[in-house]
Amino acid sequence: MNQTTKIINQAKEEGRKALLEPEAKTICAEYGVTVNKFSLATTEQEAVEQAEKIGYPIVLKIVSPDIIHKSDAGGVKVNLKSAVEVEAAYRTIRENAKRYKVDAKIEGVIVQEMAPQGIEVIVGAVKDPQFGQTVMFGLGGIFVELLKDVNFRVAPLTLVDAREMITQLKAFPLLNGYRGSKPVDVDALAQVLCNVSKLILDNPEISELDLNPVMAYFDGTKTVDARIILE
Repeated sequence: MNQTTKIINQAKEEGRKALLEPEAKTICAEYGVTVNKFSLATTEQEAVEQAEKIGYPIVLKIVSPDIIHKSDAGGVKVNLKSAVEVEAAYRTIRENAKRYKVDAKIEGVIVQEMAPQGIEVIVGAVKDPQFGQTVMFGLGGIFVELLKDVNFRVAPLTLVDAREMITQLKAFPLLNGYRGSKPVDVDALAQVLCNVSKLILDNPEISELDLNPVMAYFDGTKTVDARIILE
């Protein structure tokens, strides 16, 4: 049994629809989607040890099945550059989480690499009642809601399909080297879309998947945040 099946089965047994971020990232990595380095810590000391293994700067985020919107709960701290900052952030995040939801079950704190800034894109998937598993691509971060410039395709995707989803965006010039900036690696992005297509077809119990942001670089990509919802 692969990691993906184990994680999905465990979530079902526990009655959870939303996978925890470390679970979602583990599944993505198993399907060849590059994610930033991460680890789960359950103590301050573990958080520091893992931060030093991953390398500063570091991001810490709360991991709780009862807290979906981490930022709203004060459960995210970014650009931490030392052991002292990591220890303080770990304590603050847990305190904020308990204030936000007193009875929240806290699994720990995810310690992750702060990925270098690239162009933020979003890769998503949704199980449509009419068309089945569909894949979505668009600009990420604030641009998703602001521009609503996204493309959908029904899975399975070929690399040709995936490239078309990318190049047919209205905002494609931003990805293709706008005003002298380097173009992003379209082939790497297309591969992410194809890998996500395979992931959702292999695991039909996934009803939603959201990778936002995926940092797109001149040479490759890195998924910073991952969310998976089961039926």
